[in-house]
Amino acid sequence: MTENGIVLVVSITLVQGDQVLIIQENKPSVRDTWNFPGGRIEPGETIFEAAIREVKEETGYEVQLTGTTGVYQFLSSLNYHVVMFHFTGIVTGGSLELGADEIKDCRWVTLPDIFADDSMIFRDAEVMRRMVESLEKGVQHPLALFHPFAASNFGGVA
Repeated sequence: MTENGIVLVVSITLVQGDQVLIIQENKPSVRDTWNFPGGRIEPGETIFEAAIREVKEETGYEVQLTGTTGVYQFLSSLNYHVVMFHFTGIVTGGSLELGADEIKDCRWVTLPDIFADDSMIFRDAEVMRRMVESLEKGVQHPLALFHPFAASNFGGVA
């Protein structure tokens, strides 16, 4: 969702044992870059709903959100002013089925191995590094930090 030139997005680090899932983008503007699953928040959607939807669309997995490392504000590689809500989560169902239009590949990797392959190019690499650093340090805030309300709760009045 964009509002006054600001792009609101979610990013989700799926954790399985000591590994996390990274995806390789297939969208023309960011093709072949690596990232955590995520995307834009759609109008009327809570940040939690957006995170769960994006993971399902991109990977086929159903997830449970478990925490957040925080909110990241930055100028993206495409020159968008981005506010990103980064969550952690676990797979609770579904099976791996990449959204071919958007996702080219994925890998389960350990946090220290994310940046070990010099041939991998990361979308918004500095932001990715900050998220990985937070994960490595065990930074995990409770989801109760957020108080999302669906747009329908406000009767459509801003």
